[in-house]
Amino acid sequence: MNPVHIIPLFVIIPLAAAFSISLLGRFIKRFSEFLACLSCALLLAYSLYVTIFFKITGQDILVYKIGGWVPPFGISMVLDNLATFMLVTVNLISFLVAIFSVRYMQMYTDRPKFFTLFSLMVCGMNGLIITGDLFNLFVFLEIASISSYALVAFGTEAEELEASFKYAIMGSIASSFIFLGIAFLYGFTSTLNMADIARVLSLKHNLWVVPFVSVLFLMGFGLKSALVPFHAWLPDAHPSAPASISAMLSGVLIKTLGIYSLVRIFFNIFGVNKALLSILMFMGALSMVVGVILALSQWDFKRLLAYHSISQIGYIFLGLGLGTPLGIIGGLFHLFNHSVFKSLLFLNSGAVDYAAGTRDLKETGGLGKVLPITWQTSLIASMSISGIPPFNGFFSKLIIIFACIQRGFIGYAVCAIIASILTLASFLKVQKFAFWGELKDKFKNIKEVPGLMKFSMITLALICIFGWMMVVPPMNFFILDAAKVLLQGTMYSRLVLEAAAR
Repeated sequence: MNPVHIIPLFVIIPLAAAFSISLLGRFIKRFSEFLACLSCALLLAYSLYVTIFFKITGQDILVYKIGGWVPPFGISMVLDNLATFMLVTVNLISFLVAIFSVRYMQMYTDRPKFFTLFSLMVCGMNGLIITGDLFNLFVFLEIASISSYALVAFGTEAEELEASFKYAIMGSIASSFIFLGIAFLYGFTSTLNMADIARVLSLKHNLWVVPFVSVLFLMGFGLKSALVPFHAWLPDAHPSAPASISAMLSGVLIKTLGIYSLVRIFFNIFGVNKALLSILMFMGALSMVVGVILALSQWDFKRLLAYHSISQIGYIFLGLGLGTPLGIIGGLFHLFNHSVFKSLLFLNSGAVDYAAGTRDLKETGGLGKVLPITWQTSLIASMSISGIPPFNGFFSKLIIIFACIQRGFIGYAVCAIIASILTLASFLKVQKFAFWGELKDKFKNIKEVPGLMKFSMITLALICIFGWMMVVPPMNFFILDAAKVLLQGTMYSRLVLEAAAR
């Protein structure tokens, strides 16, 4: 199949799955679970296919012209190495979470609605990654966001509804900032095509619009990615959602809607400058430290993980904010690694809740004796997020720290080391109170979670162990080629328009 014709399938497949599940899921037993897992498997296969295609052929970019209209006059979908990197990350996590959800969601009613919303969320994230149009980026962002609001409230208890309401309010404020930024850009450039916006901005001088819109986007996408001080919604939303959705929210949603959108616009459309990079570094370091300090006092397993999401997002922004090749490689590598080990940790919390009926660390203890797979995979993920060698999190954090030292930002490097030490302390508490020690009488008869849930956890744990291979030849192209897209800066405009004209 021509890879260009695969591009729209990243939207069509999950959208068709959501539509089909909503129609037939109630009437055909296991249909919703089967179709959701099948669609995610296809999306992962296509993501890997286009990644390998780029590597083998040496091509840098593909453009799908909707209706045959050439950009900027028509809507386009753009696939480059950064987009393929994000597609593999999103669809890998989505597939494993879908597998986990087959048994985990038996705790809930109306599973067809869950898998419909799940497929819509995947559709929104994939569409946002491949779109070449700024307004469509907003549309796909809203599809993913609205689906996630409903999924956070899926349990329909008072806690879930309150958290979902807060999440929806904060998400709507973020969307308003983003929409205003897009409106100002459209008014100034008279185009919505991202490559054409970059071209027009490069030809104009005295651009008051760029710093103004940058502030709007920083607030909007900062809220979506839960950067400090825009993080207030996340510690309530993530613990309240089903564990599967917590894994998606922390693993890929905040990275796609927040980090990817922000860096795509700032690096490839506006072009970064020293002031902007300094802001990203400062906010990253602040999030890194504040998030881990707040996590230390938590006893709710999922709430503790939610605060660590804020902290680990800080590492990603610190690496990307350095703006150097080493910093960007470290930031993107940590983005992938965090997607893996944080998704695994949330699935572990779901497995504990599924088996023991609680996620309060004060009530658990000794669960490693009856939940050996859950314990061992959570230990791997805990060591990975804490930056302990030889797990994948160690290498991405080390690259970011070296990149800080290379640029002379010793203070930021020290912050990263301190945050990592505090992270280790936090997860040793999790291991001690959840899995080590004496097993309480009320937990002596519980059993390990079902096979499909174990499959997802074991697969993610293996990636934590062997993920370091992605920064050594011959696997390092996956990260390096994605980093080159950001390092090319506003050359993105010329490359896209030239590819579209062919």
